[in-house]
Amino acid sequence: MNQNDTAIAVKGLTKSFKNTPVLRSVDFEVDRGSVFALLGSNGAGKTTTIKILTTLLRPDDGSANVCGFDVVKQSEKVREVISLSGQNVAVDYILTGRENLKLIGKLRHLSDIDSQVETLLTRFGLQEDADKQILEYSGGMSRKLDLAMSLMGSPSVVFLDEPTVGLDPQARLAMWDTIRELTKTGVTVFLTTQYLEEAEQLADRIAILHEGKIVANGTVEELRKILPESEVEMVRKQPTLEQVFLAIVVNKEATK
Repeated sequence: MNQNDTAIAVKGLTKSFKNTPVLRSVDFEVDRGSVFALLGSNGAGKTTTIKILTTLLRPDDGSANVCGFDVVKQSEKVREVISLSGQNVAVDYILTGRENLKLIGKLRHLSDIDSQVETLLTRFGLQEDADKQILEYSGGMSRKLDLAMSLMGSPSVVFLDEPTVGLDPQARLAMWDTIRELTKTGVTVFLTTQYLEEAEQLADRIAILHEGKIVANGTVEELRKILPESEVEMVRKQPTLEQVFLAIVVNKEATK
């Protein structure tokens, strides 16, 4: 792959907390303008990976580059080209939607704050509620605003750490549509999720993280082909990603 086509490159990434390994020599690459999903259960190391890639945490070993910048040696450059929407919505509930967006614009020292605010309010369908306090927003609306805030300044890479956690089914589907619209603008999206269907619906490529290791990495169709030979009939019937995930993990455990 041409380096210019790579948004994120991770090699041998390792991290432990005290004597507990969290990431064990993790490798993967993410194409520019694509959606990459890091799939795994709670405690698999997904959030730790995002924290390292967004310069919030230093790795113990290995390397990670975002848009060509080393996350340790060039952390300031990395922060200039990325944005992060974490598991918890990072909005000021006393302010209005418009005021939250303007605040981010000021913190980023943007010159065209008003223009970007109006563009994002329109893109996320928040115009009618823009001047309401966030206290009046539903969970889905707050999450959409949080994502809009992360796009102030037009970042090249957006990190979404379990963006639909806690949302009801309708709000979750709406968020999926929002992320799909986002990818049409050429932004690279790095998504973590424990929802198998979510990864299948949104991602160009999926990496499965299990006990700190990448046990599979590919497109949905490529992952389906990893099923054991005894499951050939299931492959013909297009197994769900959940069946693939379980088969991969069981296979890995059996070969230890």
